[in-house]
Amino acid sequence: MYELVITENYQRRAKKFFDKHQEILKQYEKILKILCLNPKHPALRLHKLSGRLIGLYSVSINISYRLIIHFIIKDKQIIPIDIGSHDEVY
Repeated sequence: MYELVITENYQRRAKKFFDKHQEILKQYEKILKILCLNPKHPALRLHKLSGRLIGLYSVSINISYRLIIHFIIKDKQIIPIDIGSHDEVY
């Protein structure tokens, strides 16, 4: 199992996001559970990013929203970085 490490910066971003998008909170919680149990689960559509986000990964919450994470395999940690629509986080 992987440890989810929530930073203060991410907490602020997520709060601002969910103030506007409460309707996807249950999907988000489900995605986090799957992510901690099996980051390679196909439902997550986990993939490496490139360009200015090189070294980070993206996980799909649904068709419209993404979660950007720093995925540290060695220490079994997942650190959320950003959340938002495709255009907002890329």
